[in-house]
Amino acid sequence: MVAEPARKRVLVAGASIAGTSAAWWLQRRGFDVTVVERHPGFRDGGQNIDVRGAGRKVLAKMGLEQAVKDNGTGEAGIRFVDEHDNEIAEFDVEELGPEGPTAELEILRGDLARILYEACGDDVSFRFGDVIKAIEDGADAASVIFESGAREDFDLVIVAEGVGSSTRELVFQGENEPRWLDVTMGYFTIPKGQSDDDHCRIYTAGEGRSIWLRPDNKGTTRAILVVQKEADGEDELSPERQKAFLVDLFRDACWEAPRVLAGLETTNDLYFDVLRQVKMDRWSSGRVVLTGDAAWCATPIAGIGTTLAIVGAYVLAGELSQGPSLQHALKRYDEIMRPFVEKGQGVPKVAPKMLQPQTRFGVALQHAVLRVAAAPGIKQIATKLFISGADEIELPDYASVYPRN
Repeated sequence: MVAEPARKRVLVAGASIAGTSAAWWLQRRGFDVTVVERHPGFRDGGQNIDVRGAGRKVLAKMGLEQAVKDNGTGEAGIRFVDEHDNEIAEFDVEELGPEGPTAELEILRGDLARILYEACGDDVSFRFGDVIKAIEDGADAASVIFESGAREDFDLVIVAEGVGSSTRELVFQGENEPRWLDVTMGYFTIPKGQSDDDHCRIYTAGEGRSIWLRPDNKGTTRAILVVQKEADGEDELSPERQKAFLVDLFRDACWEAPRVLAGLETTNDLYFDVLRQVKMDRWSSGRVVLTGDAAWCATPIAGIGTTLAIVGAYVLAGELSQGPSLQHALKRYDEIMRPFVEKGQGVPKVAPKMLQPQTRFGVALQHAVLRVAAAPGIKQIATKLFISGADEIELPDYASVYPRN
């Protein structure tokens, strides 16, 4: 009796959306998958994200589209308001369809990651509270040394960490040439207020500032403070200084700023992000490959980051399962994904300035443009101009090469 060949071992670094998506697909294609995550346990929480176009098609292939819809935030649209909460313009899902400013699949980051994590089940080994310390890339295996002291060999290491990935820097040191978008954002949760409903409300405060209040499915409200300015070391601030930075900039803002800042003072889930895109000329080196934000972070402004993560995991696992060699598979992965990524990253640097005007005149002009854009007959056309092309990729069909459950 001929013994079955040993399953190839894959290590995935990062247990968020890109990492869990890759793990799900790989184990269904016959790989032995381990996911290592530096945090001591699975991380819930996070802000609103969406899945669009090709990403939604991949979720359907996974049988998870309905689960994502059932766990959605319930956001029904976006409403731009003035300092008195009077409506400037409104863009609703019912009117614009699932690919408008608010997608039909709106969900909290942690909820989507948990759906993917639980879908992996016992077929994927998750190792929390550890991190890759070194990788020795050899002809037959990548030997990985962990911070815990363990050392193991893998056929492939997939780096699916965030924009500031430490593992990426171990292998691709100095190769990331970030594109800074001159925007800083603070995300956090505050108690739900009487004025909060099923719409995201956006207030433009002038001086390069805006405040977003978004619904969730937890009985709370997700607040976002946006600042349009060149980065000046804010990415190095301590958590205490991050709060002080935001309070100082928004203390004289109108609308619901006092309520939002009061929530900021007591929140324990502030995520502070100085936006920059990851720009890499290559995504693989030997037996190490990048995916998700570690490879191509597009930033929240692009509105396509989650879709890129899900599609990237699908394509990477598909090519690995049928390529004649590892290097051929990684080359094909790059060829398929790079045009899609480059389109997704194509955010003009003027866009944040338009969304966060500096002057009163700029705010008045923005309001005038929004009123026109929200007019009947124009709204659908205007929406298509500002939404990223989440369907601008032809998904390869790998259905015949993985076992169905």
